[in-house]
This record gives sequence, structure tokens and C-alpha cells, in this order.
Amino acid sequence: MIVTFLGTGSGAPTARRNVSGIALRFIQSGKWWLFDCGEGTQHQILRSPLKLSQLEKIFITHLHGDHLYGLIGLLASRSLRGGAPSEVTLYGPPGLDRYVEAVMEVSPVFLQYPLVIKVVQQGRIHEDEERAVVCREVRHRVPAFAYAVVENDRPGSFRVDLAKAAGVPAGPMFGALKRGEQVQLPDGRVLDGKRFVGPPQPGRKVVYSGDTEPCAELMELAHEADLLIHEATYAYADKELAVRSGHSTAREAAILARDAQVRTLCLTHFSPRYENEAGTTLDDLLAEAKEEFADTSLAEDFLSLQIKRLRGI
Repeated sequence: MIVTFLGTGSGAPTARRNVSGIALRFIQSGKWWLFDCGEGTQHQILRSPLKLSQLEKIFITHLHGDHLYGLIGLLASRSLRGGAPSEVTLYGPPGLDRYVEAVMEVSPVFLQYPLVIKVVQQGRIHEDEERAVVCREVRHRVPAFAYAVVENDRPGSFRVDLAKAAGVPAGPMFGALKRGEQVQLPDGRVLDGKRFVGPPQPGRKVVYSGDTEPCAELMELAHEADLLIHEATYAYADKELAVRSGHSTAREAAILARDAQVRTLCLTHFSPRYENEAGTTLDDLLAEAKEEFADTSLAEDFLSLQIKRLRGI
């Protein structure tokens, strides 16, 4: 899995940062999912390796414009790419369906592919053979949700070296042992396949907060995540502004990451006020976060992070 940041600013785009949009790409299939779609997101996609034709799902955290206003244009452009694009499923809070339908009624958009809109509630909102998506309502000025993509565990690797050492002939018996079955050798010995398979490989977990104040709901959702992507709109010195607007500071995001026992934290959704080098800067936000959680980084537009699978223990 690879996370690519398409927009890392808050409120309005700047020369350096677009507003919120995050892609999660699955390397083996080439398919990808989009989390939030602020104005200009499709322009960012054009500057990335992502292809609109391979977009499968879109998850909207809440209905503020810097997370939403690029959606209709992106959906429309996907119809103009030629061929027969596959279905797109759109997830988001109550009102998302009415928003899309109203805009398309006033400014007609004729999609050349099926669009399925699912209004979310807390809990598991998607599940397939490889992964699930769980959402929790977080604390913001409007209804808002955080999303966790949770990958299924994979069976352990087949230990060919152990099988050969036990005298197992290559062929169908290897396959049976790999599936954890018992096999009987020509000499009468019965071998248990479980002895020839390594420990399971834990599935990966990626969590995206959207806009939120620090809250227990997000901490529970993010527990032991491989990557937590958390908004850090303000520095802790500007906590009053964060409280007033329903956002988090960099320090608070780091404390939550520490207490949720995540592997890594990446901060995003920065206020433009910190791009002015005369005052508090983004380096200051990073420094205050690292005081609480060392494995913290700052997102930049077009930054890509590969989430590697941990080996079984």
C-alpha cells in the first residue's frame, strides 16, 4: 500500500499546498482509493502517477468545502477518460447524497459509469477478501468521520527448507503442507502442515482523521495502526484557535498517536499562517510533536509513503 498526499493545507489552497486529498494505492492491483476531495484535487492527480480510471472508492470525512469542493469535477472528468470506467462507490456523512444529487441536477453531469453513494454510520462500512474499512464519528463543528483501512492477516510463508529436510518430495505434497494439511510420506510418516508454515503476516492498518479535535473515538480507531494521518492545523501556542474551530494542534495529535501505540504518525492539514517564516513555522509544529512522539513527520503535497508489512513473529 502506498499513501500519496494530494493536498496538505487547510481552508484554502496556497502556492505551496492544495487542500485536502489523500490517495491510498494498492500496489498489486493498481487500484486506488481517495480520501477527501478538496478543490483542485483532480489537477493534483494529473501531476501524480495515479489514473482516474483506476479509482474505485472515495471516502469523504465531512462536508466542509476544503474536503469536498473538488468532488463533482473529479467525477465528471472520470467520464471523459474514454473506455468503460468501472463503478465508483462514494462514502460520506449524512447530506453527501443530497449534495451530489443537487449539484448534478442544477449542473447536469452524465456519468458514463455507475456511481453508488453510501451514507455512513459508525462501524464497518466495507469488507472484501483482502481488507475492511471502519469509521468512527469524531469531534468537529459538523458531523465528521475518521476512517481506518484494516488489511486481513496473511498466512505465513511455506518453509520449503524444512519440507526438503523432512524428505518431502516436491509437488502436490508441498501444496498440501502449505495449506496446513497433513500428508503421509511413502515411508509411512505423517507430517502436519502447520509445522512447515511460518507465523501469519499481520495485516496493515492505515487511519485518516480528517478534521477533528482530539477525542477518545479516534484513539480507539487508531489503536496500533501502522500509519496514522492526523490533522495538525495549529501549533500548541495557538490552542485557543484550535478549540474555537474544532481542530487539533500538532502536540495533541502526537499525544494521541503515542497513547494509541501507532507505529508512525504523519501530520497534515496545516494552517497557512505557518508558511510565514517571520513567526511560528511548520518546523516548530514538527518539533513540538516529536517531543511527544518521535516517529512523526510532516506531509507535503505529492509525498508518498509506502506502508510495509511487518513480518510475523
